Amino acid sequence: MLPLPISPNIPRLYTAIAEWLSCIICLRLLRPRISTKKIAFISVGVLTLQSVLFCLTPHLNNILWILFMTAAVLIMWGFIYLCAEVNWRDAAYYAIRSFIIAEFAASCEWQFELLLINHEPPITSYTARILVLVICYGILFTIFDFVYYHYHPKEKDALITTGELISYAFIGLAVFVMSNLGFIVPGLPIYGNYSDQIYNARTLIDLSGVAIMYTYHILRMNMRIRYELDSVQNILHNQYAQYKQARDAIEMINYKYHDLKHHIIVLRAEENTEKRNEYLNQMEADLLNYEAQNKTGNTVIDVVLTMKTIYCQKHGITITSVIDGTLFKFMNAMDISSIFGNALDNAIECETKIASKEKRLIHVNAHSRKNFLIILFENYYEGEIHLGTGLPVTTKADSQFHGYGLKSVQYVAQKYGGAVDASASDHWFHLKILIPIPDSSTATDSDNNSKNSRSSF
Repeated sequence: MLPLPISPNIPRLYTAIAEWLSCIICLRLLRPRISTKKIAFISVGVLTLQSVLFCLTPHLNNILWILFMTAAVLIMWGFIYLCAEVNWRDAAYYAIRSFIIAEFAASCEWQFELLLINHEPPITSYTARILVLVICYGILFTIFDFVYYHYHPKEKDALITTGELISYAFIGLAVFVMSNLGFIVPGLPIYGNYSDQIYNARTLIDLSGVAIMYTYHILRMNMRIRYELDSVQNILHNQYAQYKQARDAIEMINYKYHDLKHHIIVLRAEENTEKRNEYLNQMEADLLNYEAQNKTGNTVIDVVLTMKTIYCQKHGITITSVIDGTLFKFMNAMDISSIFGNALDNAIECETKIASKEKRLIHVNAHSRKNFLIILFENYYEGEIHLGTGLPVTTKADSQFHGYGLKSVQYVAQKYGGAVDASASDHWFHLKILIPIPDSSTATDSDNNSKNSRSSF
């Protein structure tokens, strides 16, 4: 037994309210899975359930108490998972964080309330205690909301791996055990011999736990950002390397094209058989597949479009383009290659999944309007496309390591002060890139520019 004086423990209702508020703060950071009305209905139900469970179980032995707190965490996990568009690992991540924040908030508020209760004159009225509760929770959860809202990933997805979740759960468990060990095993030297001292130790440990989890969160976000930047840079360099290889290959093909074209002229001038004519016609048809048919005014775009067109021809994909390549003079070759290479790769990947070749369609357009370069990629799709914040969400199993192709497009656009927007309607996916043209003198409206390249394959 603890030596006197003994102070009452945190009211169970306070803990229930803290856990509920912590989940509400968390849901503000995430994309909703359901309507606002449904979220409000579920929120009221969860608060009622937690309050009833906490209030009906005032006295539990250690084993039952541990099981009860485990059930409380599971309720928080289910609450977040039902209301937010996250996977089960992300929901567990946010539930653990919310639980430790709630533990600290409840402990901190109760410390302050005990101080006022033991003060002379003591505050004992329910109205005053409710006011203290509202003020303390209001301040604490406003701080938590501000801090996490400003340091939350823009994608709104944690993308927690199983290994990271296990590590995070271990941290949460360690904090919870250490903060309550003084109550489970009375008389431990580090917690003191009085209940008030144990409460102080619990509050400090919970505060340390919140700090540790926040630090873990920030470090993970920074590691994720660095990984994404490295991945984008690798994609950019790979795209540029592919461009240089394609440029050399196309130059060689064009040389051979011109040589063979002259050979055909000579052969046609000679007397020949019907088979020879048939053979020559076939040669001409084959040569068309390798001719650099894209003449946009920009050699980088010409190369990328030609290589992608050759691939599309082999796979029954129709690609059309209307592009004024002269508008890209302010961009370097690597960035141009990245935009067109990655955007077209994304469109081609989508088209190859369509069974009917008649529906495999890709449109590319690039023009200027009001000092802005507008690049539009459109492709037909079947099934469903889930759009995140500006970009489609990958459906690949290892989603954490995919989707960097379009992110590299977004990265390049932002580099030039532009933006990327993705939308879908009537089975057409639209990827729109808007980039300001730095020199206004070059920003003539190209809608009527005769230099536009129009080609269909």
